[in-house]
Amino acid sequence: MPQHFASDNYAGVCPEAFSALVAANAGHAMAYGDDEWTRRVSDRMRAIFETDCDVYFVFNGTAANSLALASLCQSYHSVICHELAHVITDECGAPEFFSNGAKLLPALGEFGKLNPGEVARLVEKRTDIHYPKPKVVTLTQATELGTLYRPEEIAAICAQARHYGLRVHMDGARFANAVASLGVSPADITWRAGVDVLCFGGTKMGLPVGEAVVFFDRRLSEDFAYRCKQAGQLASKMRFLAAPWLGMLEEGAWLRHAAHANAMAQRLSQGLADLPGLRLVAPTEANGVFVDVPDAVAAELRRRGWRFYNFIGGAARFMCSWDIEAETVDALLDDLRSLCVAG
Repeated sequence: MPQHFASDNYAGVCPEAFSALVAANAGHAMAYGDDEWTRRVSDRMRAIFETDCDVYFVFNGTAANSLALASLCQSYHSVICHELAHVITDECGAPEFFSNGAKLLPALGEFGKLNPGEVARLVEKRTDIHYPKPKVVTLTQATELGTLYRPEEIAAICAQARHYGLRVHMDGARFANAVASLGVSPADITWRAGVDVLCFGGTKMGLPVGEAVVFFDRRLSEDFAYRCKQAGQLASKMRFLAAPWLGMLEEGAWLRHAAHANAMAQRLSQGLADLPGLRLVAPTEANGVFVDVPDAVAAELRRRGWRFYNFIGGAARFMCSWDIEAETVDALLDDLRSLCVAG
């Protein structure tokens, strides 16, 4: 299949992750996470985040987010999230299911981002016993519109959450892209800013499968291993989930690949900026480009073989994966240019 822009899940496994996976396949190893790869990756995570955190590996992002949120609240609680957040738009009710009923409270905010005022509004909207009590704020980094929270924005939201006694979860399906774009320490946009638990996305940055759940407050991870087991997320051959992370993290491949994906998104965004009839609907800050494309142009792009999603609000979403080539971006721009000029 040629390269496409529908999803960064389309891309294959990056060479660093694949090599580590092959290396882990040599001989026998302890099962259920008692292997050297899982231990080494967990230690590497602690070094990257500069703190003594608890690390767990699950198969996918829905499980990571849902189990993490369930560990932070009870069934009678609620979770404040942006109205466009993945946990509320694309996880089929899994957060509610695994928390036995905790309600998701949608919040407003420009370009997919929460703000402290919205947190306060939803907490204070109702305080009676007939309404699910707010307990958690969840942030998506990068957001579903490809925008980023700066360290000071995260700190302000976390401070507001603390004011109301709330915990903070971060959905980091594209956390690598955020770190690469912001040029900050991973600690600066997580625990130093007040985040309690991060779901660190692996699949979209080039792993074959698997996400990491990182608890910065280790008290919150009590019994989390049991949650994973009960949910069918405890891998018996855990080394095959963990080893690809080692290949990504040890020599910084995760940031190199993320920076490349971000750069390709910028290349596409800049190329789109001057085309007649097109309008960027959000700033391009990570590896996603969101643009209003006329229906006729979108239909012709698809007829020519390009794959992309019509996303939030009807805009076309073009995701740049870790391996997308500049030539692929330029070919898409050439087709768009010809169609927009012809139109």
